[in-house]
Amino acid sequence: MSAGIIALLIVLAIVIILLVWGVAAYNHLVALRNRVQNGFSQIDVQLKRRTDLVPNLVETVKGYATHESQVFQKVTEARAEAVKAAGSSSATTADRAQAESALSNALMALQATAEAYPDLKANQNFLQLQDQLSDLEQKIAYARQFYNDVVQKLNTAVQTFPSNVIAGMFHFSQAQYFQVAESDKAVPQVKF
Repeated sequence: MSAGIIALLIVLAIVIILLVWGVAAYNHLVALRNRVQNGFSQIDVQLKRRTDLVPNLVETVKGYATHESQVFQKVTEARAEAVKAAGSSSATTADRAQAESALSNALMALQATAEAYPDLKANQNFLQLQDQLSDLEQKIAYARQFYNDVVQKLNTAVQTFPSNVIAGMFHFSQAQYFQVAESDKAVPQVKF
């Protein structure tokens, strides 16, 4: 075999290896992007379930605590903002996180209000709604954790060499984490 044929075979092997690597890197980035979208959809499902549950919870508590209208108003407003952010195509992940955090805080105030009414705490309907809400909050927390884990993997792949070369060529971008606003990280004050 001549040196030219050997050189050609070596170059051809290198091109094939680079091509296979490029396809694998591209497919990995696509899979991560799809997992991020799936993770956000899972958060959406749980948040929708929570916003559907809130009116029932408010109505149950309202029957016992008629003079607590400010708490009910805050929950209703927070729920409306969360629904608005969920339905808006221009809302960013940060906007959604802020709206959902406000709803979580309002629900904590509602639950604190409910604690002041012993008859309500014994009401079977309220207890079921409270259990459902607690279960949903755990599912939301898990969905957020899953989403943020996948975002971290995608962002790492987009930023690190050599997959960042493929990411740049095919316009893969980093995803936003589902984060809570700084103001919502403070310990809530419960006052009666």
